[in-house]
Amino acid sequence: MKLGMQLQYAGGFKESAAQVAAYEQAGLDIVWVAEAYGFDAPSFMGYLAATTERITIGSGILPIYSRTPTLLAMTAAGVDAMTDGRCILGLGASGPQVIEGFHGVPYDAPIGRTREIIDICRMVWRRDERVTYDGRYYSLPLPEGEGTGLGKPLKLITRPVRDSIPIYVASLGPKNVQMTAEKADGWLPIFYLPERADMVWGDDLRAGFAKRDESLGPLEVVAGGMVAITDEPESILDFGRGMAALYIGGMGARDRNFYNQLACRYGYEAEAKEIQDLYLDGKKKEAAAAIPDDFLRLTNLVGPEGYVRERIAAFKEAGVTVLNVIPISDDPAGLIEKVKAWAED
Repeated sequence: MKLGMQLQYAGGFKESAAQVAAYEQAGLDIVWVAEAYGFDAPSFMGYLAATTERITIGSGILPIYSRTPTLLAMTAAGVDAMTDGRCILGLGASGPQVIEGFHGVPYDAPIGRTREIIDICRMVWRRDERVTYDGRYYSLPLPEGEGTGLGKPLKLITRPVRDSIPIYVASLGPKNVQMTAEKADGWLPIFYLPERADMVWGDDLRAGFAKRDESLGPLEVVAGGMVAITDEPESILDFGRGMAALYIGGMGARDRNFYNQLACRYGYEAEAKEIQDLYLDGKKKEAAAAIPDDFLRLTNLVGPEGYVRERIAAFKEAGVTVLNVIPISDDPAGLIEKVKAWAED
């Protein structure tokens, strides 16, 4: 099992890049660069390309609505070239608050658009021929009667380092997970609870696998949480309450919150409703306090050494192939090195 980490760069790009270089030496395999509505991810991915040697650099994630399909392909090919083949294109739909509020474009058909974007990206990278695509959501070139009529089929001028760059998709809902299992190279779920993962996603994954092209190989599954070795896990697990409350309680509208729906599917229906009611009423501390203790315990890897090793085994048994970690330690590089050894057992 490989190790990945979502990069936090609130302290600055250069400081975070220095951390990544240290974590690379400790054995970290993949670093994920977020975008949301901060700085764009590709700029920092390019910076990391120059300050690292081995680690894979993934976008975690690029919203599908903020760029054309071909620009997504060009961006991934550019980072892949700068890193000599160390790029992962992580895609996701984000949410209507960001897409319509910050980018000013309609949030529509996320699954269908992602499916077509994956097809187009792979066509661009292969360079077999000039790119033409007649999809439901994207047409290349624009069809007759739209635009100036001067569009021509083109293909990427520069030859990519790889003609197949891995595409990972962040998905939670049944249909989106099915599409991910069918089309993507990897899957990026959030709040992954190993003991209940098959109950929530198993049928959807199997439905997608039944349609999967064998040439894609097995689906990589990327999941994890905070990692800490401690005899007092409660204080560390409490750090996760705020983020869990934000997502389950406040990320999206009352009737359209993917993370709240996930908590319900895990069996926390009453708790999810309470958390959302409290959060949307402005009672954020109370919402955080309402996060179930066992939800925090099972979606993270925090406790004595033996327990952390048991949790690593549980994630691996549930199908996780890349353990995403948030190291909580005075020596995070040392903790990554230790967890890396356990993950490879």
